[in-house]
Amino acid sequence: MAGERVVAFVLIVTEIGKEYEIAERIRRVAEEAGVEAEAYVVYGEYDVAAKISADSLKKIDKAVTAIRTLPGVLRTVTLIAAE
Repeated sequence: MAGERVVAFVLIVTEIGKEYEIAERIRRVAEEAGVEAEAYVVYGEYDVAAKISADSLKKIDKAVTAIRTLPGVLRTVTLIAAE
């Protein structure tokens, strides 16, 4: 498993009107956590979808914890990719 990237998808429900702010803040939080991230405002049950990749699950955990504590984030669902 050495050298493999860990990928997670985080689905986020935000306060009304905070979607774009949260997506931008996720990009900054990811950089601080040492992970790569893409964040998109989406329509449907969730408001923001983020793809996070890192060289360890520990870094993914750090990033997801930071996302969950952002002001305006109401709920998250995290999916760890199998491949």
